[in-house]
Amino acid sequence: MAQAKRIVLAARPVGEPKLSDFRLEEFAVPTPGQGEVLLRTIWLSLDPYMRGRMSEGPSYAAPVPVGGVMEGEAVSEVAASNNPDFAVGDIVRIRSGWQTHAISNGKGLIKVDPKLGPISTSIGVLGMPGMTAYTGLLDIGKPQPGETVVVAGASGAVGSAVGQIAKIKGARAVGIAGGKDKCDYVVKELGFDACVDHRDPDLAAKLKDACPDGIDVYFENVGGAVFEAVFPLLNPFARVPVCGLIAHYNDTEAKPPKWAASLMRATLTKRLTFRGFIVSDFANRHGDFLRDMSGWVRDGKVKYKEFVTEGLESAPGAFIGLLKGANFGKQLVRVGPDKA
Repeated sequence: MAQAKRIVLAARPVGEPKLSDFRLEEFAVPTPGQGEVLLRTIWLSLDPYMRGRMSEGPSYAAPVPVGGVMEGEAVSEVAASNNPDFAVGDIVRIRSGWQTHAISNGKGLIKVDPKLGPISTSIGVLGMPGMTAYTGLLDIGKPQPGETVVVAGASGAVGSAVGQIAKIKGARAVGIAGGKDKCDYVVKELGFDACVDHRDPDLAAKLKDACPDGIDVYFENVGGAVFEAVFPLLNPFARVPVCGLIAHYNDTEAKPPKWAASLMRATLTKRLTFRGFIVSDFANRHGDFLRDMSGWVRDGKVKYKEFVTEGLESAPGAFIGLLKGANFGKQLVRVGPDKA
């Protein structure tokens, strides 16, 4: 009998995840029942939010149970179908997790239009990361022509899109990224006005030089020392969409920052707006997003980069690297060939 593979959560990590927190299992390829389809995974998306799903604390979504398949979105091919809405060979997007095969009753299964771009982009620039950038920046950040927009993780899947959309809207885009190669890419390839290396010991001074008129929008997905450098530069009425805090995902205890009182005072006196969001908050904007972003990608106004590892077995190591900034672009795992 043909074998499938899945990666399950073997243990809840304490601090940084370790390879031993994951376990590779084999199981028989399942047979779809009435109204079901069998899916064969082609691409798996790895994203920082998955670290939160590995922990047991309260969050906006239930944690992955120990022994459960790791959470994740995938692009899959319909390998067998007993559902009239899906034909063998259809390419679909689904939250089926870290596994080579899955069964679906069709609920939550979204067909991918290959005409919009390579199918991998449906979980990248034309998927959740791209829509996170689009809605967080435009619906919360609301950049105006001539304003300064700063985004950390600027070479990643979300940050790269944020800066390019800011430029489309007439704003200055300043990125923060890890290392010279990433900063060069952000400026020379993506068209940001400037990019600062977060590893630079003079980060705060370099960021200030890059933002002589202060910061009007800061798209927050990092936290930590990066936010500490950004905070003094926020202009009155600055907007801060908060979509991630990757610098804190491995923290073992929550401690209020020593500058919490200063943050509250500045929020009052500068009339700052901080708003956390989850991309699903803006589900009704998906049509607008897909129309605009696919057009920008087609016209070359938004560029993207994919960082691919091969085989499901590579997912744990790739995910651990992602949390440390080892990826350069959208982190994907190629689980299987485009066509069986």
